[in-house]
Amino acid sequence: MRASAPELAAAKKPETPAGKSRDILRKAAGIAAVLAAIVLLWSLAAAVMKRPFLPGPGTAAQALVRLGAAGVLARHLGASISRIFWAFTASFIPAAALGLAAGRSPRINAVVSPVIYILHPLPKAAFLPIIMLILGLGEASKIFLLGFIIFSQILVAARDSSKRVPEELIASVRSLGAGRTGIIRHVIIPSALPDLFTSVRVSLGTAVAVLFLAETFATDTGLGYLIIDAWTRIAYPEMYAAIMALSLLGLLLFGLVDILEKILCPWNR
Repeated sequence: MRASAPELAAAKKPETPAGKSRDILRKAAGIAAVLAAIVLLWSLAAAVMKRPFLPGPGTAAQALVRLGAAGVLARHLGASISRIFWAFTASFIPAAALGLAAGRSPRINAVVSPVIYILHPLPKAAFLPIIMLILGLGEASKIFLLGFIIFSQILVAARDSSKRVPEELIASVRSLGAGRTGIIRHVIIPSALPDLFTSVRVSLGTAVAVLFLAETFATDTGLGYLIIDAWTRIAYPEMYAAIMALSLLGLLLFGLVDILEKILCPWNR
């Protein structure tokens, strides 16, 4: 009889604190190496080109510090984080629930699958003008666009991962007396969680990219607005500082997802 995911986790040899520390240090060293390579290439390009539109990383970092000290960065960063937070909060649970249900129910999948095939391949950013016409130019349209992107990614991942749960595993747990709720709790959700976290990474990365586009229309807050505003003022160090802040936001979101996955999916290490 096959065990559920949590049972498999319990059967594994626990990871020692030293092993966890090595894993964290290895990942941090990799990130630091990539950042160092980017800074080096950026510095070389700035030194070779010697153009105002490409300041060195040191100049951009100084502008980032100035924006932070003046409170400008906190205002725009807070607006961007707020939009991503509300979009994720509104879309994750409905998308995950519908996807898991579609993966286990042919009847629900018959309705959901055509919608996925039609809407999922479409570039969601192309819907921005339509969304703005319907929801207006305020926060609702921006949050809806980001939520639309996240919803689509999570829905597909949840459905496909739910489909892959072996029927014999479900039958084994059912033979032990588990009902529908127990099967969902102890088999379906644990089996789907790793794929869901992967889709969260992909969807958040896409959402941060589209956030830039959404914040260039009808708003005066957000990192996307800060980038375009600095560009129009020919304040290139500030423009690169805002780009750095947006990149760091994406990096922090990825790190947060990694931490949550380690906590909620110990069997997937």
